[in-house]
Amino acid sequence: MKNNSFLSAALILILTFTISLPVLAGGGKVKKTKTPKNVILLIGDGMGLAQVYAAYTASCGNLNITTIDQIALVKTNSASDYITDSGAGGTAIACGEKTTNGMIGITPEKVPLTSILKHASARRLSTGIVSTCDVTHATPASFVASAESRKMTEKIAYQYHTSGIDVFIGGGSDHFIRRSDNLNLFDSLQNRNFKVVQTIPAMMEVKSGKMAALLYPEHPPKISEGRGDMLSLSTDKAISLLSQNKKGFFLMIEGSQIDWGGHDNDFEYVVNEVLDFDRAVGIALDFAKKNGETLVIVTADHETGGLANLEGNFTTGHAGGKFITDNHSGIPVPLFAYGPGSHLFKGLIENTEIFVLAMQALGLN
Repeated sequence: MKNNSFLSAALILILTFTISLPVLAGGGKVKKTKTPKNVILLIGDGMGLAQVYAAYTASCGNLNITTIDQIALVKTNSASDYITDSGAGGTAIACGEKTTNGMIGITPEKVPLTSILKHASARRLSTGIVSTCDVTHATPASFVASAESRKMTEKIAYQYHTSGIDVFIGGGSDHFIRRSDNLNLFDSLQNRNFKVVQTIPAMMEVKSGKMAALLYPEHPPKISEGRGDMLSLSTDKAISLLSQNKKGFFLMIEGSQIDWGGHDNDFEYVVNEVLDFDRAVGIALDFAKKNGETLVIVTADHETGGLANLEGNFTTGHAGGKFITDNHSGIPVPLFAYGPGSHLFKGLIENTEIFVLAMQALGLN
């Protein structure tokens, strides 16, 4: 009964929030082009509607995500399970096919898949990834690698060389320079014309070309433990570098640690990470509104924690809630789309359709 009550409450919240959002929605001119030149895909790992609404409450109703009025709901089940993991969830979004939990960029039959990032690179668009976790972690890995297990971090790191990516920013330098095979992937990246940097000030000095910014040996810290504005600065820098390509670009930005707060059943952790992620959404939207040729998609790979919003005050910013699990749930997650091509995202869709519709919007079919 507890699970049924939670599902009923969540579905009511989804409908209420979806109906109310157009009232909240705000401006920005969209060029009426047939296809966008650029796609910025922002994934809040573990970010269900309750997580969005908790941050909306904590921000006193000032959340960039909720200014977007083109909304869909996304089913998140994997090929193997009703409840996905981030490997299968990321693969569905990145590659357009459902796979077995734990796998990265391959079918259940272990056939390698081609991600939207690789398709974009093959068409000479610039490509990038920004993440608040190790860049070999499941979600970013799904866009650059094929592996039987998300735990094959050294194999995933090596595949950054052959993925066609131009800019990647996050943690995980140890998988590139402290490896069991003694390879130094920094050297090989530099041989491929990447500027390799390990600090935010050094990252900010890069003005053009390819860049690998591996800012932490493993995962970046929590926003509450000193990560600062790493995600916002990285988002702005990636857009600045990639947008120099007149043909266009594809960029995936992940707010990774929303998921970790859900696993910890730490409400404050979740809200802090969604607010940090939302600042990156604001940067993407600001660029899209000025550029007029950019599709922005904000969604999640799954929900984590089974969070229910139980209290809040829009004036004081107080928010509260309870979790019913320390793992992922199977509830659909929201998707928000802005810009040319945003009209394609509507209704209740499969997670694989994000790939299909983004490919269609970019004209990459």
